Amino acid sequence: MSSLEDLKQIRLAKLELLKKAGMDPYPASVPRDLSLCDARIQFTEIEKSGMMMSISGRVMAIRGQGSILFYVLDDGTDIFQAVVKKDVLNAKLFELITNAVDIGDIISVTGSFFSTKKGEQSILVNSWTIASKSLLPLPEKWHGLVDPDEKLRKRYLNFIMEPEARKIFLKKAKFWKLTRIFMENAGFMEVETPTLEITTGGAEANPFKTHHNDYDMDVYLRISIGELWQKRLMAAGFDKTYEIGRAYRNEGSSPEHVQEFTNLEYYWAYANYEDGMNLTIKLYRYLAQEVFGTTKFIYRNHNFDLANEWNRIDYTEEIKRQTGTDIIGATDAEIKKRLDNLNVSYEGTNRERLVDTLWKYCRKNITGPVFAINHPVLVAPLAKSVPDNPSIVQMFQPIIAGSEVGRGYSELNDPIDQRKRFEEQQKLIDKGDTEAMMPDMEFVEMLEHGMPPTCGFGFGERLFSILSGKPLRETQLFPLMRSRK
Repeated sequence: MSSLEDLKQIRLAKLELLKKAGMDPYPASVPRDLSLCDARIQFTEIEKSGMMMSISGRVMAIRGQGSILFYVLDDGTDIFQAVVKKDVLNAKLFELITNAVDIGDIISVTGSFFSTKKGEQSILVNSWTIASKSLLPLPEKWHGLVDPDEKLRKRYLNFIMEPEARKIFLKKAKFWKLTRIFMENAGFMEVETPTLEITTGGAEANPFKTHHNDYDMDVYLRISIGELWQKRLMAAGFDKTYEIGRAYRNEGSSPEHVQEFTNLEYYWAYANYEDGMNLTIKLYRYLAQEVFGTTKFIYRNHNFDLANEWNRIDYTEEIKRQTGTDIIGATDAEIKKRLDNLNVSYEGTNRERLVDTLWKYCRKNITGPVFAINHPVLVAPLAKSVPDNPSIVQMFQPIIAGSEVGRGYSELNDPIDQRKRFEEQQKLIDKGDTEAMMPDMEFVEMLEHGMPPTCGFGFGERLFSILSGKPLRETQLFPLMRSRK
């Protein structure tokens, strides 16, 4: 047997000791009057009262020998010391806790609060019971889980051994909670739109495909948070809507890209992209200050302050400034040559993909916070054109630390123009572009009934991961992992 299997057999024997003593190793409930965090907060009051209290937690360390033992408990809210004395605890229970309880077990202890000579807040155990007997040991204390893959695959162990990792997700919950509060205070109504779609809309990405058995048809997991659906709501007379939900894109992985993620999208009738930029600045500063307590951050050697003025950069001019390439006049061959000279790999050979790849190269060098504006129409099929220059669109991209952390438009509501743009996207699909936007002619029909001027905007988990200073996968509770063969 392996050494791990040997340890498991030893623990199984201890489980039998518990059973023989009449103690259920996996009871449905155990005594617990308060969390360990509350125990620490209320310690002085409880100590003075002399009340007997029950607390529970996972055993993270055991010290001492003979007639006195010290157990460090952790319940996820805090840690707390339990002191077990032979002359206080029932002799049978003292022997049982000594012989049957291991590091990793979850126990409940009842007793009185007191401070040790060193001032350590503690509970003097009068009785105890098992809450869950662990059959496998925790990772070695000082090294823990060192394999990054194992940390993500066995999140439960990662969080047990690294409380700091747990705190990221407390912040993330607060991040989305405060996003909702901000949107509600700004007068937006939360909505739910389909996650299964016949045609994917609202972004350019390769979707996941599945089959609807009852209707006997293929459907797709959405790649945006209901963009074309929320615009239908604008036409229907809803003034301000937003949705926070999961999106799915069947694409590659990177520190800033995963296949399943949470985004927010909002739509605002009778507003334009200028209104959207102003609201975005307020939202991002609010989240930074309320969640992280600062507007200053460092990410990948980029130092930025969201409280600074948000300048605007011209998409075409920025590419020209950084690479010397004029994407308006350059041929596809010239753009490819420039990408090759920059040692930038690219997939697809249509002009939209080539220009977008060149932009992404440039974007990495922008610290921000800035808004990229004046994008060419070919990279934004759903955005309204600038009135005096129909070759560019009213689109804005907030950029921080070299990354796009949102995208918004004055939404295109001209059905004739939208139909033409969808037809261009269909040509790209016919040529094999898997990321081109699927035409939705029912959406065009909606526009033919009339949709008011609208601003739409979306952002997602990438913003949180950058402000946290962590790769995106590390800020997901359970990122998708390759199956083990």
